[in-house]
Amino acid sequence: MTLEGILQIVKDEFKERILSEEVNFGQLSIRVPKDDNTEVVLFLKEHKDLKFDHLADLCGVDYFKLRDIRYEVVYNLYSIQFKHRIRVKIQVPEDDMEVNSLTCIFKGANWHECECFDMFGIKFRGHPNLRRVFMPENWVGHPLRKDYPLKGIGVWEDHEKLLKKVKDLSKFEVRRRG
Repeated sequence: MTLEGILQIVKDEFKERILSEEVNFGQLSIRVPKDDNTEVVLFLKEHKDLKFDHLADLCGVDYFKLRDIRYEVVYNLYSIQFKHRIRVKIQVPEDDMEVNSLTCIFKGANWHECECFDMFGIKFRGHPNLRRVFMPENWVGHPLRKDYPLKGIGVWEDHEKLLKKVKDLSKFEVRRRG
């Protein structure tokens, strides 16, 4: 099926809820309202002629000072059977940084949503265990935001404890002979 054919099926179902569409580097991208993400993705997964049954990736984007709506969540879907891709984008305004979780559709969304929350601060409504996965629980801020300082925000309160633990564990290092 062509990209135009995929787009037509989606437009026939969602009509005016497709806010924009574009093709870049041979991949179709559509932008939908943020509260429609689960409905659109479920349709893409279950439609007999589309079968976008693999969530390849989910990521956050920060358009700090570049766009009116600062954040975006991007879902990269792949059809294993038909070998085609689609990118679904939703805009996330700073004053309402909560979107629907896709864990009810793709179990693999679990980790991706935690990562997006950790790095950008975007919350996923209905997520079974939304938490930080890279940064410590008591870390202040979200490091992939464009306005996050390169040197961080102050000194992390557990920094000294971590340094002590590293020193204590270093006695177990295996020294290699060269």
